[in-house]
Amino acid sequence: MFFDPATSSCKCCSWPSCIIHTPNAVASLREPDSSPFSPPLPKCLFNSTMRIPKKPVSFCLSLFSPEFSSTPPLSSWIPLRSGKRRGFRNSGASQLHASYPMDESRGTIVGEKSSNFHVAIGDGGHKPCIWSSPEGGRKIDIGKHIFCNRSLNMKNIVAVGFDMDYTLAQYKPETFESLAYEGTIKKLVHDLGYPCELLDWSFDWKYMVRGLVLDKKRGNILKMDRHKYVKVAYHGFKELSKEEKVGTYGNTLIRDSFDEPDYALIDTLFSLAEAYLFAQLVDFRDNNPGKVPEGVDYSRMYKDVRAAVDLCHRDGTLKQMVAKDPKHYINEDTSIVPMLKMLRDSGRSTFLVTNSLWDYTNIVMNFLCESRTMNGSNKCNFDWLQYFDVVITGSAKPGFFHEDNRANLFEVEPESGMLLNTDNGSPMPQVGSTSPRLSLKGQNKMCRVFQGGSVGHLHKLLSIESSSQVLYVGDHIYGDILRSKKVLGWRTMLVVPELEREVELLWELRDTRKELRLMRNQRDHIEDKIHRLKWSLKFEDVNVNEKQKLSSALDELESWREPVRLTHQLAQRECHQKFHKVWGQLMKTGYQNSRFAHQVERFACLYTSQVSNLSLYSPDKYYRPSEDFMPHEFDIIPM
Repeated sequence: MFFDPATSSCKCCSWPSCIIHTPNAVASLREPDSSPFSPPLPKCLFNSTMRIPKKPVSFCLSLFSPEFSSTPPLSSWIPLRSGKRRGFRNSGASQLHASYPMDESRGTIVGEKSSNFHVAIGDGGHKPCIWSSPEGGRKIDIGKHIFCNRSLNMKNIVAVGFDMDYTLAQYKPETFESLAYEGTIKKLVHDLGYPCELLDWSFDWKYMVRGLVLDKKRGNILKMDRHKYVKVAYHGFKELSKEEKVGTYGNTLIRDSFDEPDYALIDTLFSLAEAYLFAQLVDFRDNNPGKVPEGVDYSRMYKDVRAAVDLCHRDGTLKQMVAKDPKHYINEDTSIVPMLKMLRDSGRSTFLVTNSLWDYTNIVMNFLCESRTMNGSNKCNFDWLQYFDVVITGSAKPGFFHEDNRANLFEVEPESGMLLNTDNGSPMPQVGSTSPRLSLKGQNKMCRVFQGGSVGHLHKLLSIESSSQVLYVGDHIYGDILRSKKVLGWRTMLVVPELEREVELLWELRDTRKELRLMRNQRDHIEDKIHRLKWSLKFEDVNVNEKQKLSSALDELESWREPVRLTHQLAQRECHQKFHKVWGQLMKTGYQNSRFAHQVERFACLYTSQVSNLSLYSPDKYYRPSEDFMPHEFDIIPM
């Protein structure tokens, strides 16, 4: 908008400069419950072209940061132009349309109904629709798409490998993470001397998300964008103000790397319980200084939490509980066996590399393949091994991925769990025996089970000639994806269970997001007009009458700037809270990709919500990424 002093109206649209800035009109903007005002804003504020780039869903679609103040709802004022609806583009499915069906019956809960990522897997117990089945090749639900960062031609892949925990086996956070939390609390109290009142604490398994960073020294929990700027920060459960964030993390001559040893990265779902417990201990120490032993600072508390978690894993507390009732802690997925069978039928080798030891691995894999093995038995057996060529347990990832790792490789005798010596994977005669002991007989004899070793052993066992021939699927950005990609050059797929609900919400909020982009444009327009009028008043030679009119127009625009800013911020906050009340969208921080999203983009060739989504695509599919767009291209390249 630019006012013509001669007509007291806007040169762009002839909109009068006086009618909107009446006291009643301005007041209506500041009253949350007021009805939409009339007349509307000038047309010229809405005439800029807003182009929306076609990008992969999780990196193209914006989330809005939680550090915004409260103002009236978006729908209460400012009429907005609505553009044509566009479907999401991705590498693995046909374009979606506005009529895309969203099926809540599958267990995905959106909006205010739930703030978690737990989803019912396996299509509600119905027969899975595998690509290779007669019913396959149909439209894929948006939450089950496989998204592509780097081109990957599956025809070049000769071996597909999987992690087990949180990849093939998706744990239920409301039961498994609660179990881990309770075990850690008991260790802190009984083994590390913390007050008994900790035993009365409870765990909110929905509160923490992946991608956060713990500041051990200060007791803060941070969410950063891809440039490592802190956008959301809490001290315990108390949100830090903008001034506190800037004062702590923004006013330094040398930028912090936010890495170990002063920071801890919450990059795996296993870490959510310990992050929540750390926040509780921070609040407890601040509010009860006398109840914490002298000399125990925030860093020491985090160290103790990690020690308690390690104790739970070492004494087998968690795994014993899971082994007693796997169904209570692990989601069933009826697509895993058909997926593995399809990959093997396509001529590819399959392997399993897990840090879990053989006894626990066998129990979990039996549960995942239960009633879907050759004989349909529910008893613990070894039928699931028929779907793998090699199984490596106790792998000690990420060290396993280093070529110079000299760890010994032992063969596991499945029936007894006995470890047998090998010569780099080749059977060796045991002392007192003239020939190597044989492993499984019958249908599973082709699958060999090992413990320890390194990636060199695996390449030899599978006759891998080039590391780029391997696709590895895991859930841990550092333990599974970064090392295998950066050190070896394996192709990688990251499993992000939270993604299914997030993508479905993005689809539901697509119109709201378009409106938010327009509102951001409106703010830019108003600010640009203010800057122009100020410049004219300061440097241009205008008479007294024109100067008075320019000043009046400037005052009117200045009075608009704050209501428009506040309303935009409220709309952003409302959108942000649809994903998570505290941390917002997993892949975004403000208008930038989050640090977690940046890592996914850098190290994962593919990413998806669950491993069995592979069963919905051809095993020979060529995954291609969407075109990248930089800001200077948005208004130049037709979308």
